[in-house]
Amino acid sequence: MSGWAAIFDWDGVVIDSSAQHEKSWELLAAEKELFLPPDHFKQGFGKKNELIIRTILNWSQDPAEVAALGDRKEVLYRELVRDHGVTILPGARELLHELREAGIPRAVGSSTPQDNLDAIFRATGLGVLFDAVVCGDDVVHGKPAPDVFLKAASLLNIPPAQCVVFEDALFGIEAAQRAGMKVIAVATTNPPELLRHADGVVPTLAGVRLADLQRLFVG
Repeated sequence: MSGWAAIFDWDGVVIDSSAQHEKSWELLAAEKELFLPPDHFKQGFGKKNELIIRTILNWSQDPAEVAALGDRKEVLYRELVRDHGVTILPGARELLHELREAGIPRAVGSSTPQDNLDAIFRATGLGVLFDAVVCGDDVVHGKPAPDVFLKAASLLNIPPAQCVVFEDALFGIEAAQRAGMKVIAVATTNPPELLRHADGVVPTLAGVRLADLQRLFVG
């Protein structure tokens, strides 16, 4: 067994369904006749629905209503995924296979609800490439809190300092660093110049080499 592990954020790193996410917020706003700020999607990227609804959209502060709105948004998202599918980003499947063959433990560490992950696992077959999955349903505090990544490391039985996280969102990078982990930023969502505080920056996972990851934990 390897002495280090790899933890993957989901949307924007392994798959791209940002268009479906953005559209699902638009459908929900229209359905409920709620105002949707023009910059809401960028502000909320990588955050849990509850936080988006309460602090970015200011739709409600009532816990039950917030939960119901968040659940409805994800139903709309899954319908869009079912109808239009999702894109597996370049290099993702190949890197996961390479890590598995090398005996490197792998986990998902995402704000994505479990039902969404399950739907995409069924559609893509990616689920078999992970040893553990931690999603937004598994923690109280979403990113930028480090909880998702710390739980993933615990499930893999690897110390946080021996984990590398792949992230595209600024809040996710912050969460990984707060967890005491190495982080490789994937420039699918933000330009590389905004990601230089990470331990490395790649355009997609196709730019990742196993030897480079190994060197993060040498010395």
